[in-house]
Amino acid sequence: MDEQLKQSALDFHEFPVPGKIQVSPTKPLATQRDLALAYSPGVAAPCLEIEKDPLAAYKYTARGNLVAVVSNGTAVLGLGNIGALAGKPVMEGKGVLFKKFAGIDVFDIEVDESGSGQIH
Repeated sequence: MDEQLKQSALDFHEFPVPGKIQVSPTKPLATQRDLALAYSPGVAAPCLEIEKDPLAAYKYTARGNLVAVVSNGTAVLGLGNIGALAGKPVMEGKGVLFKKFAGIDVFDIEVDESGSGQIH
């Protein structure tokens, strides 16, 4: 990679805020009532509905549009075994592709464990 491309890529990942993903609320959360509905005590209502009917999770949570991109960094595309943390930019990149082209929300999870039998 030439030096100009390298610096452009580093700047892209660092500015204006580090990384390529963020979590944004889908509700206004503008008032104390909003917060009480979003968390305590209001959050108990959807929890109890989901306890009665697990499929209700699709109605009351982001479950139907959320995936995890999980990696331990041992086989990062084009880079090989660079470790979980060093692979995070690639996992964030996969996440933004899911969001941009399919509208799917993503959490990237890096697991610092290289033994295949260690992750359950």
